[in-house]
Amino acid sequence: MSASRTKFYLDKQNSKWLGVCSGIADYTGIDTTWVRVGTVLLTFATSGWTLLAYIVIACVAEKKPVGLYDSAEDAKFWQGVRTNPTRSTAEVRSKFRDIDRRLADIETLYTSRNSRLADEIDSLR
Repeated sequence: MSASRTKFYLDKQNSKWLGVCSGIADYTGIDTTWVRVGTVLLTFATSGWTLLAYIVIACVAEKKPVGLYDSAEDAKFWQGVRTNPTRSTAEVRSKFRDIDRRLADIETLYTSRNSRLADEIDSLR
């Protein structure tokens, strides 16, 4: 895929106006409602400067490509990569260790002399 999954995009599919808040929510993993509420409060607190920044971001940022993520789990993973890459690699390493351990357990069970397992296999034949 040519689109970068770690880049900020405007999320037009889930947008209310220009897609900046939904893009921020997609990028950070924060709920869209909270991002929108924070944007409104920040707009009032900064006397409208946030609205100006919102419009500039909407003009500059690219639209999110359709089908950027394969699944919701894939989207969660890439949000985690953007927030803390070190933690993400540790999670992936942990998942691979768990898979490796489970495969080793299966191999041990299969190659060991287990009469109960052998009886179950023979009963299936």
